[in-house]
Amino acid sequence: MGKIIAMANQKGGVGKTTTTINLAASLATLEKKVLVVDADPQANASSGLGVDIKQAECTVYECLIDRADVRKALHDTDIDTLKVISSHINLVGAEIEMLNLKNRERIMKEVLAPLKDEFDYIFIDCSPSLGLITVNALTTADSVIIPVQAEYFALEGISKLLNTIKIIKSKLNPGLEIEGFLLTMFDSRLRQANQIYDEVKRHFQELVFKTVIQRNVKLSEAPSYGLPTILYDADSTGAKNYMALAKELINKNLQKTA
Repeated sequence: MGKIIAMANQKGGVGKTTTTINLAASLATLEKKVLVVDADPQANASSGLGVDIKQAECTVYECLIDRADVRKALHDTDIDTLKVISSHINLVGAEIEMLNLKNRERIMKEVLAPLKDEFDYIFIDCSPSLGLITVNALTTADSVIIPVQAEYFALEGISKLLNTIKIIKSKLNPGLEIEGFLLTMFDSRLRQANQIYDEVKRHFQELVFKTVIQRNVKLSEAPSYGLPTILYDADSTGAKNYMALAKELINKNLQKTA
């Protein structure tokens, strides 16, 4: 039985997509079967994993709106055990189209249900908003990873997201848990970054991942080549950070099931 993890934070530019791509790729190189569901109309997770979004005929949009066969939407990547369901700019209008549909908050859950047993991990890359697609992702997910940028306004807006999670837990998905808060774009030389880390740790304690994602130029270069960082430069700090995070996530879940 696979675990579905939503990558969410309504604040843009905090490293959601970077984390989705690189955590998924790291887990796949550790021989886990991984699926990335790109639920952001910008489709950066798709292109960052080498999917030609202009050529994709069946995307997450067709699966949600037309109930297309989800297996037709699966794309291969450069790692055998990593697959992608790509996004499309049409997803921008999908929220309005979904408003009149029955059980509109649970459409994604129904779409992904046939795949849950085929993968160890399914990651949903959410858009930087708390709209209906993100609500669908959180209703579908077993847990949520919240990337937090190590910058001054980092904790701003998190209360809004936590409130949304609380509402979804009470009304739509009682089993939803917070997998962890992940500090991204961390620069240990900056006093402010260390202060933010301490503040996040103080607020959320054991919910904060021990692994911290450091600022690394390779992480921002790799997507333009359609590659996760581990294939672009396996020796880079970014690749090593995400490999450490993948191992931490596996261990964390092993302890839960033990």
